[in-house]
Amino acid sequence: MADAISQPALIPLSEGQRIVDTFVAPTKTFTDILRKSSWWGPLIILIVMSVLFAFAVQTKVGWERVFENNLHQNPKQEERFSQMPPEQAETTKAISAKITAAVTYAYWAFALLFTAIMSLLVWATVNFGFGGTAKYGQIFAVHMYASLVLNLKYILAVISLFAGLAPDSFELQNSVGTNIGFYLSSDAPRWLWTFCTHLDVFEIWSLVLSVIGVAIVAKVARGKAAAAVVGWWLVTVLLLTVVAAI
Repeated sequence: MADAISQPALIPLSEGQRIVDTFVAPTKTFTDILRKSSWWGPLIILIVMSVLFAFAVQTKVGWERVFENNLHQNPKQEERFSQMPPEQAETTKAISAKITAAVTYAYWAFALLFTAIMSLLVWATVNFGFGGTAKYGQIFAVHMYASLVLNLKYILAVISLFAGLAPDSFELQNSVGTNIGFYLSSDAPRWLWTFCTHLDVFEIWSLVLSVIGVAIVAKVARGKAAAAVVGWWLVTVLLLTVVAAI
């Protein structure tokens, strides 16, 4: 009788249901990953949002303006740039603008690579360190679904751009005020800005979802899942902070 009562929870979810449940009932999505570790839904959304965000930046800001805004955030680089001969400065700006455009349009590929690396680290930690039983594909799928909430940040950025955000105030690496770094003064040290940009509402939400998902697919306590997920996230953030400081 108990098995009959619990049977509805085992009904397979469609891709659309998985995506919706990630926001409203994440345990359902992550439990379904035990059945099938596909992740094409989040990938499609990631690609669409990457292209839409890049198009919005190109249309409403322009890649050369993005380069100039980024330059203003780094006084030392701006000083070196101002000392270049005019022709060299224009060439540098043009090349940098093209590189920025290419990287922004291909953001989804870099995000996929980063997810693959983080998933490998978490998978190894929970399986060999905490006695988990997850397959790598399951951990990867968890991270892909957990990252769905990050798309909300870029939806807000696109809306703000088309709503009339001043191009001069736009910063590609931190386009929406959902983190502490967004509100720091331009005089703040770059390392502090880098660290604080990761104290982000959507990034923390994604971490929480990852912890829930890893605990389910690896069959470990949430404390152990948190140690693996948050631990590697913190290592990554600290490494980026050190690089910014150097």
